Amino acid sequence: MNMDKDSIQLINTAIIKSKENRLQSSYEERLGEVCSRPAMKALSMAISELSEEENLSRDQAAVQLIETVKELEKIWDDYVMMEGISNLKSILKSSNKPN
Repeated sequence: MNMDKDSIQLINTAIIKSKENRLQSSYEERLGEVCSRPAMKALSMAISELSEEENLSRDQAAVQLIETVKELEKIWDDYVMMEGISNLKSILKSSNKPN
């Protein structure tokens, strides 16, 4: 059975719309839930401490904390990606070897 381009586009559009509707209806709830976690209180305390220790505004301290966490996350994302690429290369090499 061969699907035409219109059907494929319709299916893809429906997938995107369903995600959009789900996100629009839940982001406020999710944000409220996350902001009420004890970790947010700990972050607030860390902002105050960094602000005092480094003589920064609370805004500057918050940005530095978030940028540091984002940098760590990016490093680990890159590491995991490279590990995955390395594993895929190994799989491909072993599958291309003659038996």
